[in-house]
Amino acid sequence: MLAELLRAHPAAARTPEQRRAVNAILSCRTAARGGHLYRCGDCARLHFAYHSGHHRACPNCGALPAADWLAERKLRLLPVPYFLLTFTVPEGLRLLFRAEPKFCYHLLFAVIAQALREVALSKLGGEPAALGVLHTWSRQLVLHPHVHYIVPGGFLSENQLRWIRLKDPNFLLPERVLSRRVRNLFRTRLQTERPDLFAQVPARVWRVEWVVNTQPVGSGERALGYLAAYVQRTALSAQRIVKTEHGRTTFQYRTRDTGGWKLLTLDTPEFLRRFLQHVLPAGFHRVRYFGWWSPAAKQKWARVLALLDWKEPPPPPPRPAWAMSCPGCGQPMVRLAVLPRLPFKPP
Repeated sequence: MLAELLRAHPAAARTPEQRRAVNAILSCRTAARGGHLYRCGDCARLHFAYHSGHHRACPNCGALPAADWLAERKLRLLPVPYFLLTFTVPEGLRLLFRAEPKFCYHLLFAVIAQALREVALSKLGGEPAALGVLHTWSRQLVLHPHVHYIVPGGFLSENQLRWIRLKDPNFLLPERVLSRRVRNLFRTRLQTERPDLFAQVPARVWRVEWVVNTQPVGSGERALGYLAAYVQRTALSAQRIVKTEHGRTTFQYRTRDTGGWKLLTLDTPEFLRRFLQHVLPAGFHRVRYFGWWSPAAKQKWARVLALLDWKEPPPPPPRPAWAMSCPGCGQPMVRLAVLPRLPFKPP
């Protein structure tokens, strides 16, 4: 249904990134992507299996990459307590993030990482690690930028000779200190690097407390599973669209208080605007690694493993090769031919 709406409203895509996303959604699992022709050895039924677009804005893609990412990250979970930190952009900055998403999201990641490091060094004398995942939507698809971080409950000393454990396994770092440090760093860098944007920010943004929430999450596995849903998936699954009629679209969302489902109906152009505003800038990395979890900090990671006397578990066996089953009788199918890509005409 989402593809049908996008095809009927081509003007909904307003930026090059949004147009690429729309084209990927419309061509996903169609002849434009190419694919394979199969035949069932039991009932002789033929089946065309087309390739997916592998675009992160497509609600039909991303399940397998997200599962692979989750399995890989679980291998690096240390035997320490973990915390889930959420840093939320104040409402007064959301228009700026909508107008300049690439700059603002990069800056947000950078200042949070710097604040985490500075506060950890000043309070505990050690360097933290963090895995951050950008999340831009609310339950009703409104722009609501925030970053979730998984942080191990332990720090590498500055001289890299000690592992610093937490005194309280349920307390990482003071939220108010982190909040004010992020706010001040963001303000300073925005004013220095983009004074034109700084002049557009309401003064009250720099006076309110920025929301930072810290939750202990035990071994970290469940928190990783929660974040995996945002790594390769988009703001709305196709199954949540209930109906579209008379120029209006209805979709489901979960309520925050009870977790139950509610319906929201919007004019279809507004629904598509809300959906497409969460298409990220081209080349932007939604997932970032900091501290001794950074890809550039392999020596520090090795040092942490040595100090904890811990080894990464072996990777799981490779996933079995995918086999096509007959949609009719369920028996294995034989591949007859590789189908080339066909021309795709954007709406």
